[in-house]
Amino acid sequence: QVQLVESGGGLVKAGDSLKLSCAFSGGTSRIYAMAWFRQPPGKERDVVATIRWIGGRTYYTDSVKGRFTISLDTAKNTVYLQMNSLKPEDTAVYYCAASTDPQAKADMSAYDFWGQGTQVSVSS
Repeated sequence: QVQLVESGGGLVKAGDSLKLSCAFSGGTSRIYAMAWFRQPPGKERDVVATIRWIGGRTYYTDSVKGRFTISLDTAKNTVYLQMNSLKPEDTAVYYCAASTDPQAKADMSAYDFWGQGTQVSVSS
């Protein structure tokens, strides 16, 4: 069983930066990909970025390309999401997730383990 714990959320102003962290433990040898998802108020949860455990290939949803960076430190068992030039529309609960699917795609259904979420609020 993989356990995930997010941290680093908060209230910031438009244009500011935040760095989210997700510490994971337990059964990490089964993980093929890590991801960040977000769920804005009243909307569905959707992918923000993913990163492959081997090779580090990344994927970003169009709205965050050039502003957000996902990274993985396997020595520290931590995945990060650096968020720059934040916008009010980035306001959401951000979730870290892990996939044991070797073909994991950028979709909720591919991810088996989830953190509890951390709130990011961006004021205009």
